[in-house]
Amino acid sequence: MTEGSTIAIDAMGGDEGPAVMLAGVALARARHRGLRFLLVGDEAVLRPELARHSGIAGTEIVHAPEVIDGSEKPSQAIRRAKRTSMGIAIDLVKRGRAGAAVSAGNTGALMAMAKLALRTLPGIDRPALAAPLPTLGANDVVVLDLGANTEVDASNLVQFAVMGAAYARILFDLDSPRVALLNIGSEDQKGTDEIKQAAASLRDAALPLTFTGFVEGDRLARGDHDVIVCDGFAGNIALKTAEGTARFVADLLRRAFSSSTRSRIGFLISRPATQLLRDHLDPNNHNGAVFLGLNGVVVKSHGGATAGGVATAIGNAARMAAGDLTRRIADDLLSFGPSVGPSVGRAPA
Repeated sequence: MTEGSTIAIDAMGGDEGPAVMLAGVALARARHRGLRFLLVGDEAVLRPELARHSGIAGTEIVHAPEVIDGSEKPSQAIRRAKRTSMGIAIDLVKRGRAGAAVSAGNTGALMAMAKLALRTLPGIDRPALAAPLPTLGANDVVVLDLGANTEVDASNLVQFAVMGAAYARILFDLDSPRVALLNIGSEDQKGTDEIKQAAASLRDAALPLTFTGFVEGDRLARGDHDVIVCDGFAGNIALKTAEGTARFVADLLRRAFSSSTRSRIGFLISRPATQLLRDHLDPNNHNGAVFLGLNGVVVKSHGGATAGGVATAIGNAARMAAGDLTRRIADDLLSFGPSVGPSVGRAPA
């Protein structure tokens, strides 16, 4: 599935920089032997780090003299894009040298650079940030938008649904993903006018997706849906709440099992089950948010991801590149036509 893909890596991004990024690259190569990489960053820094990983020896380094700071404003970052590891990694996708780019750097700068360099697909007003979250079902659930667009209209929500469904078809190998709109209730009369209008369009959609209506926040992790669509304000809160809840559960279990000798014995007995829970909730096992709606694949890894988390993001990027995500979204938008909303047909932003 990922054989032959070339992935551009912003090797300077993330909280721990090149050490973790290259360790993640090495792990990704071990998981997907056919992957190739372009490591973008300061060659003097990357060369000795690369020497630590025999599995990726000989990987090409693309020199970038500058790095985007985590606190840098997108408007400032854009002006330096051509000299930064982040900007050059995106440019490699634009020029066709890489099928996807992965960065753990500044999210706002990454979105701004990617949108400026790659442009949006025809029929897409705004790119959306999508990521998988763990569920009780057979697969994760794709949630979008996770913060790129805090205010949206009905047309944007429909576009997000189309993009999210195309993403889920590749990620989960589904023919017709179940798509729902996040709302304050499951009844048809609940929600804003924008959500109701989007639901009306999606009910009549002739697309490879199954619209399941509205879903409330307490059902996000039940596994009843493959894609959940919302504006970036609600999506970002949902994401942070889910991450915080996972940490809360893990900390609560740790505290409970260390409270007494009997509890410690109980932990030893139940260790396989608690390890399974920990693995399922570990964000590193679900790492890699994709900017959907661009003429190219760009994946945002969490800044604090471990090497395993970076490898997960790289695998996700390779899967999207191999599955031709951009073409799938473009084809679905074309088949959907005017039903997406009045904004479809405008020139790319």
